Amino acid sequence: MYVLIKKILPMVFFFFFIFNMFSQEKMTLISGRVIDTLGVVKNATVINLKTNQGTSSNKSGEFRMFVKFGDSIRVSSVQHITRIVIIDKNIIDYKSLNIVLKFNTYQLEEFELKRHNLSASLGIDIKEVPRNKKDSLLRNVMDFSDIDFTEVDHRIDANIRMKPPIVNTVPNSLSDGAGSGVSIPFKHSERLWALRRKLAQKKAFPSKVLSELGDAFFFDKLKIPVDKYFHFLEYCNPLGIEDLHKKGKFLELIKILREESKSYLKIIKK
Repeated sequence: MYVLIKKILPMVFFFFFIFNMFSQEKMTLISGRVIDTLGVVKNATVINLKTNQGTSSNKSGEFRMFVKFGDSIRVSSVQHITRIVIIDKNIIDYKSLNIVLKFNTYQLEEFELKRHNLSASLGIDIKEVPRNKKDSLLRNVMDFSDIDFTEVDHRIDANIRMKPPIVNTVPNSLSDGAGSGVSIPFKHSERLWALRRKLAQKKAFPSKVLSELGDAFFFDKLKIPVDKYFHFLEYCNPLGIEDLHKKGKFLELIKILREESKSYLKIIKK
């Protein structure tokens, strides 16, 4: 009995650690808007630096993203200064975020405007314009016309053959060398790590599929309410949508989501 408890107890603690870790890292779907002094900023790149999941703002400057407390959101756009926003409790509670970007000012270096005596005729002007000296020098340096590539330096080949062969000095097994076996602290660690990877993939699935298919697909085309997003994925999960996403079968995945969204909307309306 004591031996059985000793074997089961580490596994119980391991499972408790995994589920506790995932419960503390609960993701929240927030709605955001990117603006500047002139109005909305469309096609702005929004990336969660913690999860490396990204999206972009639509024509109205709006976006949706999964976040949790303490995440860093980087927002960047052409002609704007990149901004990083830390997710705090207020953003999590209100599930909304407004980001104001400032225009980036580009200052040109001093330049000199010179006059030229070109006649606007290509045939005449091409003869008058001096050639670039750097280009001519480079062509002279890169000229290999005088080198005979058929001659081979046999001394290099002989030196290579004289080198001793590379011998594998790594023992073939963990027990080689010292004469003592290696004790594995967790007998079923491989199975538990596989379970941990599976749980991690399941946790990241809602965020990944939203980032890859786009929030417009779920909330505009399928008409899924934002607060019902997780519930809709659980509704479709028995049809194997997570496995299809893992195998990269996006056409089959999209087909299932479109078909099931019709029946799902009828159910939640009732």
